[in-house]
Amino acid sequence: MTDQPSPSPLQAALDRVGDRWSLLLVESLLDGARRFNDLAAALPGIAPNILSDRLKRLERERVLVARPYSQRPLRLSYELTAEGRELAGALRLLADWGSRTESDDVLRHQSCGTPLEARWFCPTCARAIAEGEATELRRL
Repeated sequence: MTDQPSPSPLQAALDRVGDRWSLLLVESLLDGARRFNDLAAALPGIAPNILSDRLKRLERERVLVARPYSQRPLRLSYELTAEGRELAGALRLLADWGSRTESDDVLRHQSCGTPLEARWFCPTCARAIAEGEATELRRL
């Protein structure tokens, strides 16, 4: 029996939220709780069965929580957990990357208009980390 290597951190993330609809659902919930029909309207093209499946899966993964707003009939609203809200930064990075490949419409600093850059930041050293300093992602 061979030992399977543990998945990379990126693979672990993709296993949880790595399909198109899941990421778009998370984005739709960043502004707060929404109901099923609100989510369906926010995501044109998603079939109701796919939406239902993704919501259940994201709830199992602790990315969102379903809360009843009506008991008869049972109706739910969905909101991100703290863990789900942590995806906001990753979604911003993906959106920025997508905007640069599609147009010149990049994310800009509201105060001065300068295009924003994403950098790794060490809170202990209180400084941005250069690419050469962050060559490996290690689990501690």
